Parts: sequence; structure tokens; C-alpha cells
Amino acid sequence: MSLPPTRGFDHGDETDPFAKPPSRTPNTGAWIILGAAVILLVIVIAVVVGTGGSDDPVAAPPVTVTVAPSTTSTTPPPTTSSTPDVPRSTSATSGEGIMPQVVCMNLQAAQDLIQRSGVFYSRSRDATGAGRAQIFDRNWIVVAQSPAAGARIGEGDAVLSVVKNDEPNPC
Repeated sequence: MSLPPTRGFDHGDETDPFAKPPSRTPNTGAWIILGAAVILLVIVIAVVVGTGGSDDPVAAPPVTVTVAPSTTSTTPPPTTSSTPDVPRSTSATSGEGIMPQVVCMNLQAAQDLIQRSGVFYSRSRDATGAGRAQIFDRNWIVVAQSPAAGARIGEGDAVLSVVKNDEPNPC
């Protein structure tokens, strides 16, 4: 005696209630990219928070700015709207130049002027000693510079002490 044929329960039949659902392979490429982005974000945050936003890994001592009032002045104070002549470096790749006068300029204009002299890396520090990071350079004003104007400088030699535009300053 033979059994009647069964229908709908063959292994490959879609109507089989016991058949495994089709397997979905995860998109491993997307996970790798997402993981790398998260790691990069964590590193950037660690660097910014770890250095306190300072360009210098060594904590800067507080800077005291003392300005004596002048009764007479033969030269007007520098303005950010003019572009003074800055001696250029003799070699574009040397990273050396002459330090321009940048006191009383906003930080962005001061950095631009130093870069036009041939030096592309300058440092800035919060003159109040609070160690605040200068995120938006146009919101800061240079109240002191090191070295003095006219000195030879290399990459990273120019250090600009700054305060926020709305804070008391000698400018």
C-alpha cells in the first residue's frame, strides 16, 4: 500500500511552515565605516578636552598685562582694516619670517599677517590665565605678543596673548 503524496511540506516549498526564513547578511562595510567614525570622533574629543583647548601641551603661566597711559602719540594705533607691509621670508619653504606688530588686532587678522610674513604656525594663549580655547579667532584681540615686532621667527615661535573682544583691554 502506498501513501498519498504530501504537498506543501517539501524542504524547498515556500508554504512549508517549518522552513527557515531567508538569512540576512549584515552590511559589514557600513559597520566598519561607522565604527571608524566613532573612534575618530572619540579621539578628536579626547585631544580637545585633554589639552584644554590649548595649542601648547605645557600649561602657560598667567600673563599680567600692564599698560601705562600715554599722553602723546605720534603714530595711530594699528587697525584691522589696513594691511601693513610685512617683510616676506626669503624662502617660501623655510618657515621663517619677521614678526610683525600685531598688538590690538583681532586674532584672525594677526594670524593672517604672520602667515603673510612666511610663518604659518603661531600660538595663542588666553591672557587672563583661564586657559580658554580660542575657537572663533575673530572674537579675540591680541593684547601682547612674543617676540617683539621686527624679530626673526620660525614656525611656532610667535605667541599671541589674547582676551575676548568684550573684555577690558589696553586697546
